[in-house]
Amino acid sequence: MFPESVEESTESRQPLFQPASSSAVGTRVEVGQPGFSKRTNTGNNVNRTPTRTSFNLQRAKTSLLTPTKSIGPAPSFLQSIKSIVMASWLNLLLVCIPVSWALNFAVKDQHTLVFVFSFLSIIPLAKLLAFATDELSIRVGQTLAGLLNATLGNAVELIVAIIALTQCKLHIVQSSLVGSILSNLLLVLGMCFFAGGLRFSEQGFSAVATQLNSSLLTLSVIAVLLPAAFHMNVTGSTDSDEGQDILKVSHGVALILLFIYASYLFFQLYSHATLYTDDGVPPSIPYPKKKAEGAESQVGGDLEQSKPVEDEETPQMSLYTTIALLVIVTVLVAVTAEWLVDSIDGLTATGAIQEEFVGIILLPIVGNAAEHVTAVTVSVKDKLTLSLGVAVGSSIQIALFVIPFIITLGWILGKPLTLLFDPYESITLFLAVLTVNYCVQDGKSNWLEGMILMCLYVILCVTFWYYPGSDPSGLLNTCT
Repeated sequence: MFPESVEESTESRQPLFQPASSSAVGTRVEVGQPGFSKRTNTGNNVNRTPTRTSFNLQRAKTSLLTPTKSIGPAPSFLQSIKSIVMASWLNLLLVCIPVSWALNFAVKDQHTLVFVFSFLSIIPLAKLLAFATDELSIRVGQTLAGLLNATLGNAVELIVAIIALTQCKLHIVQSSLVGSILSNLLLVLGMCFFAGGLRFSEQGFSAVATQLNSSLLTLSVIAVLLPAAFHMNVTGSTDSDEGQDILKVSHGVALILLFIYASYLFFQLYSHATLYTDDGVPPSIPYPKKKAEGAESQVGGDLEQSKPVEDEETPQMSLYTTIALLVIVTVLVAVTAEWLVDSIDGLTATGAIQEEFVGIILLPIVGNAAEHVTAVTVSVKDKLTLSLGVAVGSSIQIALFVIPFIITLGWILGKPLTLLFDPYESITLFLAVLTVNYCVQDGKSNWLEGMILMCLYVILCVTFWYYPGSDPSGLLNTCT
């Protein structure tokens, strides 16, 4: 009477790792990667039984700290220095660092020159930061590598935001952080999909982890939109102290977002670390090679897809040199970013460029240079899960950690920084998250999806060039 129940009962009594020869006739048992699920095909029915192993701290620690490839011998100090010098042609822009410092002290009133050279100085510093981060990443597991890339990649944005906060440029703080999320979601992720799509017809990634990340981004957008809804529905007659109420709401929501981010880290690094690996991800599909016969073309594509990966990763710097480079670059970024922020007022006072465009577009492009280079590079190497960990993970860090951290820091310093962002910025953030959710929901990507995301970012660039910005709370100009 209940054949399906009988089959499920029979299947539940079978051992997990049952040899194929001992299975019942007409039943095929497939055991996937550890921590995923067992799929049983019986006739036309497909049943999935969760078999995720329980949380184990030692197992999680091993998966985090164990590299995906074996590590070769570390180079000497001189070889490490040579690798730093030859890391990228962008190192030629390092000469802009002393020039920007000299201009800041010699002709400080030439704000445009100071801004341009400081802007150019941070680009190679961000690239060196990405280079050092990559060297650290090859020594750990893929999940922790993505977290390191996202965290250290956000160092520039965090430094710029803190400097702008201490100088009471609260609108620059808000616009640069929103612009960083938009840049990561649309420009960086779009470039990853597009660059990977030029080499592969279709690339797969972990849809479960990506959908979870999308949910976290949606939560962050809600946290930004609710203060705006609060502001729109409250008048002076119903709430005479609206600005202070929004400030208190922002402080409370910021603390909750920090707690959510801490929970997300525990989820990603320990309890469900297997979700953020390439295990169970569908293989990428390369473009078929052009040959005389179609069958040979298909065989050639299959052989290309089945090429073994390299078994050993050769570091370009020693561990101590890598850490020293991270420290030196961070200090240089902090000093140069201060000159950059100082020159913004003089640059926008001429009216040639809007302060909104500087905060939303220009500053995030500089800050995201590290994530941009890293994410696109690994996507071409068919590591799209790691690319998503860098691009989307960086956006989550900005939304759930950097923004609430800056709000809390402003609370400590007595700065009236709130979660009530410019309405137009909030709307563009919502639309960007919505578009990305549609693009990643199937767990696959191609070059057209990357083109869509990049074109949407160009559209936002055009609109923000003319948008003057606003202060709906009226508190940003009260900062002292």
